[in-house]
Amino acid sequence: MLMSGAFLVSGVTHLVRPAVFEPLIPRALPGPRAVVYASGVAELVCAAGLLTKARWAGPASAALLVGVWPGNLHSALDATAKARRSDSRPRDVARAAAMWARLPLQIPMIRAVLSSSRRAA
Repeated sequence: MLMSGAFLVSGVTHLVRPAVFEPLIPRALPGPRAVVYASGVAELVCAAGLLTKARWAGPASAALLVGVWPGNLHSALDATAKARRSDSRPRDVARAAAMWARLPLQIPMIRAVLSSSRRAA
């Protein structure tokens, strides 16, 4: 339920405020807005699947979490670069730390969605 709710909130935010997520899109990918919309729709689909305990939802959600990991890494690297500038503020350092802390948190999230699909089977 928790992961379904997280995907729901994040998916809606992707669609309503895509500019929040565009900086996370690696520069190598074309059309950041389209990528944000597509990932938002994917999150909503995964949220629905997890909520209804669909067998495909756990593996699909895990794949989505792995798929967005490069964007989270990109965000952490950008935040670190900003924090290292001479004109950085304490909040820039805190943001960089939060971005790095977020990366390993995806591991228990992946485990949670995969275990939800095992319980649904």
